[in-house]
Amino acid sequence: MAVSNIRYGEGVTKEVGMDLQNLGARKVCVMTDKNLSQLPPVKAVLNSLTKNRITFQMYDDVRVEPTDQSFMDAITFAKKGEFDAYVAVGGGSVIDTCKAANLYSSSPESDFLDYVNAPIGKGKSVTVPLKPFIAVPTTAGTGSETTGIAIFDYKELKVKTGIASRAIKPTLGMIDPLHTIHMPERVVANSGFDVLCHALEAYTALPYKMRSPCPSNPINRPTYQGSNPISDVWAVHALRIVAKYLKRAVRMSDDHEARANMHLASAFAGIGFGNAGVHLCHGMSYPISGLVKSYRAKDYNVDHPLVPHGLSVVLTSPAVFTFTAEMCPERHLEAAEILGADIRTAKIKDAGLILADTLRKFLFDLNVDDGLAAIGYSKADIPALVKGTLPQERVTKLSPRPQTEEELSALFEASMKLY
Repeated sequence: MAVSNIRYGEGVTKEVGMDLQNLGARKVCVMTDKNLSQLPPVKAVLNSLTKNRITFQMYDDVRVEPTDQSFMDAITFAKKGEFDAYVAVGGGSVIDTCKAANLYSSSPESDFLDYVNAPIGKGKSVTVPLKPFIAVPTTAGTGSETTGIAIFDYKELKVKTGIASRAIKPTLGMIDPLHTIHMPERVVANSGFDVLCHALEAYTALPYKMRSPCPSNPINRPTYQGSNPISDVWAVHALRIVAKYLKRAVRMSDDHEARANMHLASAFAGIGFGNAGVHLCHGMSYPISGLVKSYRAKDYNVDHPLVPHGLSVVLTSPAVFTFTAEMCPERHLEAAEILGADIRTAKIKDAGLILADTLRKFLFDLNVDDGLAAIGYSKADIPALVKGTLPQERVTKLSPRPQTEEELSALFEASMKLY
């Protein structure tokens, strides 16, 4: 198991300056985005750094849903700055961008594709030492503060890919529930759907004992191991929190209990999937985000078309879990029960359909768009969506049920309309 150190509690952000002082940091890079740079979470970090006399430079050009180019822009800034520590204040986009900046500024001779996941990149192991890195998450979704994963849109192929290495995980994740109060309704919902799918996919992933071949050296062992007894604990616990608190967190911005618990669920699911992995919902989501046409999600203040990551993941979930259930039906049925299904008279062979119906009701109650068609896709786009899924072997091979191109096509078609 690999996980960042975690500190949780209201107001813990005020300690970040002391942490950097304790680390002996002399020049710190603070990364965020333009929207957050004016909000209380960033101000709390900067106040702590100033109070503790930490010299810093701020980079606020992080792109929401990063691209290879936006990663490279941040990397250029990091290389020029010659920083000895990093702080990321934001959601997964900010934290992932900071992971990349830390990695490539610590390995300045490397080409960008050296560490990018195969088959798009070379997937090289990270052997260089990285600088201390503190992540301060402001959304309850990606769990990026706990993981060694950094995701971006690779524009040349119009598909998402990423970098996966235990070496790039933050040194410390500071989970301060005060920061979630500022999230708009749809950001809360879409971030929460990412938590939901992280938990479901980690729990239903191919078991670790069935993943092969065994690497010849531990350094080559992939970040994603398949479902395992330790990740299971975190994934199931996160799922229970989502079932209890996500609807409340979306509907009531002043429900601090719900938002604080979703902030924790994000980290818990991150510990789960960060070691077990995800599978088809995520693998199929990458082209859904990457091939976006004109869709612009509500509550996201961006200047480009955007399908938020959590939305792109959850729209295929009913079809995916109908498909995968035959391989581990008991886990699918357990997940449905946690999410509110009455399974007292359920037949095990119906596990996938029951979980799919439970998910549809959950999404309908939270006003989710009615499938891929509602965000601009049609049957004519399915070949391109399948083509964008095929390179995602790092995650698709963790599906408990292998899939053909024809089966992927059928899953996309089944996801065109949800209700």
